[in-house]
Amino acid sequence: MTGGAHPLDNPGLASLTGPHARFAERRGRVLRYPVDVSPWLGLPAEPDAADWADLAAFAGADGSVPLPGVAARVPAGWELTFDVAGVQLVGESVAAAPDADAVRLGPADVPEMLDLVARTRPGPFLPRTVELGTYLGLREGGVLVAMAGERLRPPGFTEISAVCTDPAYRGRGLAARLVRAVAHGIRERGDTPFLHTAARNTGAIRLYEALGFELRRTLAFRAARPPLKVAVAADAAAENGRTAVRSG
Repeated sequence: MTGGAHPLDNPGLASLTGPHARFAERRGRVLRYPVDVSPWLGLPAEPDAADWADLAAFAGADGSVPLPGVAARVPAGWELTFDVAGVQLVGESVAAAPDADAVRLGPADVPEMLDLVARTRPGPFLPRTVELGTYLGLREGGVLVAMAGERLRPPGFTEISAVCTDPAYRGRGLAARLVRAVAHGIRERGDTPFLHTAARNTGAIRLYEALGFELRRTLAFRAARPPLKVAVAADAAAENGRTAVRSG
């Protein structure tokens, strides 16, 4: 991060160059989480042509690159494949509190967590996302019915993410309890909780504001596909790098 920049202005970069540096996969000045951990990445605030070329090397199987929270203008020739308005909220005054019924979730719980996410669609939660921080859940009859946890870790802040409740158990305040409980753990280590959600998710925004979160800024969750010639060049450069490593 450059001097004077706020960690939440570019939280992916701040996380991957800070508390989550151990997860960082780097190409030039571009960093990303492993694809089975999180779609967030770290791109300089003012990326140049070389940065965009390096980013193209991270394109997925569909040829696109996720750009959550990236404010920079996508270069000419890149095709936006996903573009959703979002908001960032900060919980400096959230009434955090532990929850005696909340259980810590770990790798053994991932199949259940992925099933709950598939049915509720709170946003990206991948097979190794649980490694990013503390995830808490509530069970009914042994079945996981609600969860929330930690994702990005810019210095001094921790993002609350994957907040979801089984549709059959909504209206009972389970999500609010888990957000308070996760926020409590974040506060205990001296961080401030924050979160992201789609701007159209007005019900969630009302819940978060009722808990004490305040809007900090708007942002976009996007993905883009680089021009074919850029992608081909990036692939060739990446292969040359791998060949050099194997030969070294």
